[in-house]
Amino acid sequence: MAAITQLRSGTWQISLPFQGEYDIVGSYLLAGENEIALIDPGPDSTHEALLNAVREAGYDPQQVTHLIATHVHLDHAGAMGTLVQQMPRARVLVHSKGAPHLIDPSKVVASATRIYGERMQTLWGAIEPVPQERVHNLEDEDILRVAGRRLEVHYTPGHAVHHVIFFDAHSGELFAGDAAGVRLQGIDYVRPPTPPPDLDLEAWSRSIDNIKRLRPDVLYLGHFGPTHHPGTHLSRLREQLSAWGDFVLKAMRSGKSEAEIIEMLIAHTQPELQRAAADDRALARYEIATNYAMTVQGYMRYWRKRHPERLRSDL
Repeated sequence: MAAITQLRSGTWQISLPFQGEYDIVGSYLLAGENEIALIDPGPDSTHEALLNAVREAGYDPQQVTHLIATHVHLDHAGAMGTLVQQMPRARVLVHSKGAPHLIDPSKVVASATRIYGERMQTLWGAIEPVPQERVHNLEDEDILRVAGRRLEVHYTPGHAVHHVIFFDAHSGELFAGDAAGVRLQGIDYVRPPTPPPDLDLEAWSRSIDNIKRLRPDVLYLGHFGPTHHPGTHLSRLREQLSAWGDFVLKAMRSGKSEAEIIEMLIAHTQPELQRAAADDRALARYEIATNYAMTVQGYMRYWRKRHPERLRSDL
């Protein structure tokens, strides 16, 4: 099963049952003018739930015309290869830097397998290639006319080098993927998702500026759901990105190991989340959305790759 909620005319939010939990991994369905689009259809492990949600909204999955990715991480686009086999009309739209990884996912699979090992199948399911002829490359400032919408494409690197967002200037809706961070519903807490290998704090800060300049009325997050105060939300994300990065850098300078830094960051940041959340399960749910180990790994790679000069202990 999947939970589906109509947000407004022609727009639905789909909650996918990831690791047995709802309201952590989400997809968005757009319908209009005889077209159906799915933005970030999620991992293959939840694709049957996604199909059921499309049916629950009153549509035939075989009539889906567009599969759209904000980026190609497995929790957002891992099901693409499976879905195109079941959706003969669907075109796959993704940034040009992400397209090769959908056409040939071997590098993505190898990288994820190093991280997840025997959990790969349980977490992500099958990761099938997308036929090249089904893939359409997106670039910054493209305009998509999809399901009765005019969606502006804006390149937003920082979380991933192949990340884009989609903005409907008419309705004020912005489909943000992970560029706007993680904020689970009912919890006033923004957490930065910073997995390796693409984390770039300078690029992400510019992306946040670009999103703010669009003046959206609502952000639709991949993790999870609508955020109706975009300016405040994005300012908090920028603050957390910087603060967590500085914390990891300081620990690296002092010679701490990766495992030590993970434990230190948990001890340093979890009390704030516990104060914001009335539910003890919030800690585990945020960890499903973006875990501490990959967060630290992303920051450590960033500092070593982008700013090795700042790792000197005498600075």
